[in-house]
Formats: sequence, C-alpha cells, structure tokens
Amino acid sequence: MLGRLGAGGMGVVYLGRTEGGELAAVKVTHADQADQPDFRARFRREVEAARRVSSPWAVPVTGADPDAPEPWMATAFVAGPSLGEAVAAHGALPERSVRLLGRSVARALAAVHAAGLVHRDVKPGNVLLAVDGPRLIDFGIARATGETALTATDMVVGTPGFLAPEQAEARADAIGPATDVFALGCLLAYAATGRPPFGTGTPDALLYRTVHDEPDLTGVPEGLLDLVRACLAKDPAARPAAAETGVRLVEDDPGDTAEWLPAPVVRTIAERSARMLALPGIDATAAGTGPAEPPKRSRRGFLLLASGAAALAVGGGSFAAWSALGNDGRGGDGKNPPPRTSWKIGVLADLSGPAKEIGLAQERGARLAVEQFNARRDKPFALELKVADDRGDRTAALEAARGLTTDPGVVAVLGPTSDDTGQAALPAFEEAGLPLLTTSAGYNLFTLRDKQSPPNATVLRAIPNHPMGGAYLAFAVTLLPTIRKPGVLQERTDDQYSWLLVRGVQFGFGQAKITPHYRVVPARARDYRTIVGEMMDAGMDAYVHCGVRETAVLAARALLELGFTGPRFGGQHAFGPAFLKEAGPAAENWFFGAPVLDPATRKEAAGFTAAYRKRYGAAPAYYTGESYDVVNMVLDQLATNAKAGGTPARKGLWAQLRAKKYTGVMGGYSFDKYGDLTGVGTFVYGVQDGAYKAVGTAPAVPADKTKA
Repeated sequence: MLGRLGAGGMGVVYLGRTEGGELAAVKVTHADQADQPDFRARFRREVEAARRVSSPWAVPVTGADPDAPEPWMATAFVAGPSLGEAVAAHGALPERSVRLLGRSVARALAAVHAAGLVHRDVKPGNVLLAVDGPRLIDFGIARATGETALTATDMVVGTPGFLAPEQAEARADAIGPATDVFALGCLLAYAATGRPPFGTGTPDALLYRTVHDEPDLTGVPEGLLDLVRACLAKDPAARPAAAETGVRLVEDDPGDTAEWLPAPVVRTIAERSARMLALPGIDATAAGTGPAEPPKRSRRGFLLLASGAAALAVGGGSFAAWSALGNDGRGGDGKNPPPRTSWKIGVLADLSGPAKEIGLAQERGARLAVEQFNARRDKPFALELKVADDRGDRTAALEAARGLTTDPGVVAVLGPTSDDTGQAALPAFEEAGLPLLTTSAGYNLFTLRDKQSPPNATVLRAIPNHPMGGAYLAFAVTLLPTIRKPGVLQERTDDQYSWLLVRGVQFGFGQAKITPHYRVVPARARDYRTIVGEMMDAGMDAYVHCGVRETAVLAARALLELGFTGPRFGGQHAFGPAFLKEAGPAAENWFFGAPVLDPATRKEAAGFTAAYRKRYGAAPAYYTGESYDVVNMVLDQLATNAKAGGTPARKGLWAQLRAKKYTGVMGGYSFDKYGDLTGVGTFVYGVQDGAYKAVGTAPAVPADKTKA
C-alpha cells in the first residue's frame, strides 16, 4: 500500500502496487460493514461481475478476497479525473471528444452485455478519463440480465438523472441492456452540453422528468443529435444496442496521445500523474528487486491524498473510488510546504432554468477567457473556473452564491444571469465583499447600496440598468421622423422589470417632448388583439413593448393580424433568438434595444470568434463576448497586481475594477463611482428576413437634440 485515496462510510480506498509494479486502487471494506446480512454476497457478486467483463475500456480487476475479515478488491488505477469532475472544472467537451468518449464507453457496455450483465449505473462519476481513452468503472450494482435477486422489486436502482424510465419506475423485469444505452445517451448529452438532459433538482423531480418529459438537448452538436435522441427513447425496444451505438460513434482511435481531450483536461491528467513521481520506487520497479538499502521514509512518500480530492460513490452496498489526488488535511512533517490556495474565478449563472441559453453563453465566455489565460507562458499564476448553476430559482441562487462566497479561493464572480436571482443572491456577496460583475442583470435596485458606496460595495454592472436602457430605446424611436404618437405597453409578467423599463421610456420621450399613449395590462392578459387594437384606435404610429418575450410574441402576432404598419420596439427581456422562432413572420419590422453586440459585427472580435469556434464548434451567442471581456478585465487587473508583488485576492479588487478603463474585443468598459457602466451600452437590432440585423448604437440623446 502506497497511500490512501479516500474514505467513506463503507470503507477505505488505498493506492497500492501489484507485485509487477502496476498501480491499483484497492477498496477495503470496514469489518462492521462486512458483517451485515447479504453484504458478502453483494461484494462477491461485484467482483464476479467485474471479472466477467473483458474490454480495454473497462477497468480490470487485479485481485480480490471477498472472504477476508475486511473484504477487498483491487482494480487498475487510472490517474485521470472522472467525466463529472472534468466537465465541472472545464466545461462541456468538443464534439470529437464526445464521439470518442461515447464510442469507448459503448464498447465497454457491449462487453458488459456480452457477459450477460447490465451495468445499471452509467454516469459521469463512473467514467474516468485517461490520455489513451476513457474507462468505465464500478460494477457494484451490475446484475445478470433478468436477475432480481437481492433487489426489491419496488426499489429504484441507479443515479437519478442518468437512469432509464424503466429504472425510474422500478420495473425490474424491463431492465436490460437497453437500460444502459439510455444512460449512455444521458452521458453523451452531459458531456456535450455540460448539464444533465433532465435537469437538476430533487430525486423525485428527476425521476418524474425521466419518465414523462423530453430531454433538453439544447447545445448537443447536430452530428450527435439523432443518435442521442435514439438512445433516450422512452421505449427500450426503440433504443440501439450498445455495439451499434459504438459503430455509429466511430471517429478515430485516441491512440497513445492525449489529443482526444481538450488541453485543460490533459493538463489536469498531467498534473495528477506528475504527483505520482513522489511515490517510493514507482519507476523501474520490478517484482523481487529493490534498493540495496531501505529508502528513507517521509510523509511525502505516503502521498498526502485529500479526502476532498478523492470521492467515494456509495450505492448498492459497494463504493467506487475516484482518482483525484490532493492533501488529506492531516498536515506534514514540516519538510514540505502546504499546497497553495487554488485561485478561482466564479460563475453564477442559470444553466438549466428559463434563461439557460444566456447562462451557457456567459459560462462559455468566462471559460474561454480563463483557459486562454492559463495557456499563456508568461502568466503570473494559474486560475480555475468555479461554476454554480442557480437554475433561475431564488432559493437555489442564494445557496449557489454562498457556495462561491465561502470558498476563499474565489476572488471575483461573473453573474448572475437574471435580475430576480441576482437580488436573491446579492446578500451573500455583500457579506463576503466578493466582487460580482454582471453582463445581463439590469435592475437599478440591484446593488442595494446607498450613494456613499460603503466598504462592502460588490457589484459592477457591465450593462445599462433598465431605466437607462428604456431611455435609450425611446431615443432610438425618436430617430424615425414620422413618429408622433408611440403606443407604450407595460405588461406585468416581470413587474419590476417592466416598471423600470417604462420609467426610462417615459423619461426618454419626455426629453423629446413626445406624448405617448400608455397602456398597462396584467400578467395574465392574453387577448392581445383587443389590447393592441385599442391602442391602434387611439392613433399610435409605433408600438413599444415593455415586457417579456412571451407577451411580445403575442403582441407581434396581434399587430400582424390587425394590419399595423408602424415599427415595433422591444427591450432586453424580449430580445433573443427565441423571439424570432416563436413569432415567425410576425417578427418582421421589430426593433430591439439590447445591451449586447453580435461578435460578427466587430472586427476586433475576429480572434475571439475564431478561438470560440475552435473550442465549441459554433459561433458565439449573444452575451458570450461581453462575458469574455469582463472576465479578461478581472484577469488583467489580477496580473497587474501580481507584477506589483500581490497575489490574487478579493480584498480591494472591486475598487480597482471600478476605477479601471478596459478595452475588450466587444468594446470599452468603465464605471461610475457606484459601479454602473458609463456610456450608452445599448445597441439597436432590427428584424429582417427572420434574422437580427445590427442597426447601431442607440443615441445618447433624443433625435431633436442631435439636430440642434
């Protein structure tokens, strides 16, 4: 035994070495667990199941003794992270990596099924990533096809979110090889998008969605969609076999290089492999040979391995060792310094809720910025990205925020995606004094700070607040010389947003000495033919929608049906690809004021766009470029501090960023003394032939003043 990888309630996982010198993960069960009824039968079955599987993509058993006082089993040690750990740290994998991952896991499952078994727990934590390909682990709940012994017929076995409908409904007689294929489909979707296809939440909610809802495959590359959908068919008979899935995923073999994985994941594997150099006698060790003199022992030789960096997944009476390495917190002998703080940039975003498209864009922009920073040879330090999904929920947002603020390594956070979750999460950031930079939340009450800018000031808003956005939108309307009586609709689905926006619109038209026709409707209003018809009867010659996308779509359809010929305008919360899709032909002749630029319209963003395409296989979405810029602004300030002898820290960083003038690929950023963006920051888009066309920056004053 060379060291301890981790421990849990069931036992301990050690790092060991075979007589031939190969590393092994050795799972040793506590004696009191071994005395429990049926435990040895379950443990023996796990060993037998693992030994029956012969595949280069499944971790092999190298030894076991189920009858020992403390039963143990040894498997080949894989120094790489699990898929779940890699995605959490580095984001979704590119399409080629997903194909190679899926092909190898499918072949491993084909071997499992050929042995007459069903794995039943294919999930990100049970797939380890190595430089020569992935490895499937943990046969703790594997069963022979059709076997129900030792398992209650009404027991759900597996991991919610990565199990099939027949598992979710505990239909033991329906569980078979197709069950693993469904889980493989979940795994592929997770690897390609960075999130589970049935979302997150309580086990009951996940089980219900698995049975009744369609998977969310937003972001899955087009070349993988058909296969992933087939794997996720509700009917087991409609799913392809594992072997067929592997054939359909054939790309090329990983070989002996790390080229199948993104560079950040390869670095993680390399860093962990490098730690193995501290092991006693690992290199050039053979059975029956040894040094002439016993080596001097030190605690370093025992690998101070962290319980926080090694995980034990408990299920079905067994546990699976993950292979993350670190410090176990027990201290050293004083000869080796403790590991330094792992500095991080946080992301608080909606990755699985109503604003997930924006949240994903923000996360990807931040991730690309951090990856490029870490790839620099002259970087003064390396950083990690720590991502928290608030799911668009206020309660989850505060919990996710505290997960970031209580991590001393997090020095700044990009987020949140939405106004509502931002207000819920803000107290955690103010209490911790952790800088929070948002590219999409525009409530002017968002900072909750008075005009004295107290020491715990935390928010920098890289977009105009909603009232300013409303004013700039009204100024844009005044550019049309024929507009004399615009109709302004305030709908109250998001009451605070619409109120703030209409206040700005009112101010803007007031500056232009224009008197609009105002109309306020409740959130539940759906008869927009009557609503906009009354506004047309009042003589409106332009329509301004102060509300959310869903009601803007209703208004667009009604205006088209009623033959309204004037221009239509909307704000930030109505803007986006979904409006074009849902409104269809009714989207024509609409204009929007939004706080984002299309990177394709910026020659300065060409390099960023090319790097993004290489990393993610698609053009960057709205909000990606701004998020990339804001994180780079933070990194630039931290690097400046390092040149002066400082280390990354949250203390004092807000004030430094607030005073900073930074030019990114999407434009310039500077802030007033309260942390609000200076300048217009609102850009006008028009809809033409079903697509957004950039018109230009919104005017900073009404049209009649620009002519003076």
